[in-house]
Amino acid sequence: MAARTNPVPQLDAGFPHLKSRVIERTGHFYYQDKDDLLWERVRKRLRATGLPDSSAYLTLLDDLISGPAEWGKLEAEITIGETFFFRYAEQFAALRETILPEIIARKAATRRLRIWSAGCSTGAEPYSLAILANEILGESLGAWRVSIVGTDINDSFLKAARQARFGKWALRSMPEEQRQRYFVGTGKEQWEVRREFRALVRFERHNLLSLLDGTSPLEITDFDLILCRNVLIYFHPDTVTRIVEALRDRLGDDGWMLLGHAEPNPAFSTMMQILNLPGTVAYRRGAGTAPLPVPVPSQPRATLQEWKPLLPEPGLEAPPRTPALPRLTKTQQKAPPLPVPQAAGDLLGDIKTRANAGDFAAAAELCRRALVTEPLNAALYFYQGLILRALGRPDEAEKSFLKSLYLDKNFAMAHYHLGLLLLAEGRSAPGRRSLTHAAQSVAAVADDCPLDEGDGVTARELRDLVRIHLDAARPSRRKA
Repeated sequence: MAARTNPVPQLDAGFPHLKSRVIERTGHFYYQDKDDLLWERVRKRLRATGLPDSSAYLTLLDDLISGPAEWGKLEAEITIGETFFFRYAEQFAALRETILPEIIARKAATRRLRIWSAGCSTGAEPYSLAILANEILGESLGAWRVSIVGTDINDSFLKAARQARFGKWALRSMPEEQRQRYFVGTGKEQWEVRREFRALVRFERHNLLSLLDGTSPLEITDFDLILCRNVLIYFHPDTVTRIVEALRDRLGDDGWMLLGHAEPNPAFSTMMQILNLPGTVAYRRGAGTAPLPVPVPSQPRATLQEWKPLLPEPGLEAPPRTPALPRLTKTQQKAPPLPVPQAAGDLLGDIKTRANAGDFAAAAELCRRALVTEPLNAALYFYQGLILRALGRPDEAEKSFLKSLYLDKNFAMAHYHLGLLLLAEGRSAPGRRSLTHAAQSVAAVADDCPLDEGDGVTARELRDLVRIHLDAARPSRRKA
């Protein structure tokens, strides 16, 4: 018999009670089936405090004097802080071209802009928002009261956020020219956010569960925009629904909300109005009667340097066989003549550019032409599948994903998006198989390794996404 490579962790008798207390306090249901991962983090605090076991550690946590500080240190151990500037290009494109211009036009009389970045980690998201607000408002910025608050449960993350210093990894999606515009180099491959952007942001400690028990600060309300991205995946599904409902109640009239691509839930559509924007889905409180502005011409933006798959997750879509993104307008259909690039990099670059602009018909035609000259390019078939699905042609999209996987059986993102398509079409069993294949294809990949054609999605994030979708697609859950 082969030796086990991953032995069961040696948990002590008090660990189950400690685990339940941690989940109860933080809401991190993520650790419900990850005893080994949680135990590893608890052991770090046992070594640091010199305590022998979980029961003794619980006594310390319950101490009225020392307990609060130790809870903060434990929470710092168990929270995850992967983030970078302008993460998820399609959402920042929507912010620049639609959401922030609409808010600014609607709030012209009061000239007040309030934004909340919930679960802000080390601050890349709120600082990205500050940069964007500065660019859009331009010279009129001084006449506005702009308040961007970033909150997190992790004190060490907040401390790092207030320092506003970031390394190369956090700036990986930003060209050098824009890095020079927004940051000041401090040496040793570290950059500090410029003062004019830092002045718009403040950071506060906040537990999202406090929204549910009435202990959330009174000033956490009346926001024009709330972002809560890649936070909800750690909570129990029932808690997620309640948190999103509470976040909605913290929006002002016609306020906007953006959630992470990893956090689908059909219940959200009963709470707020859904708006399908190019490449993403947004939510609004109320009827959303304020007119949407014509997209404003913008400078070349860092947010589109990396292109992430277009489609929102199944729970955010309309019913099966209805495209999640708006069909092309007549203006979009009259695209300029399509070039026929020669190099594979140029082919993909042009396809992504067209798709990011919402010109899916032109992007589909480019894919067709490209595949004539590059019939063995798995990435081209992958993007063709995404674009065909955005155009409401799921049968053709499925064939494209399958061709991509025929050429590269370990193409994780192709497995993943094929699985999402099949689930959206009501084909649960094959959908679950495709998602399982996606997770298996990255099982041996390092947690923080970005995946091909994933726009920064890491192996660990993909495994978490798959786990969420598989859990949601369980027959027993769907019957409940």
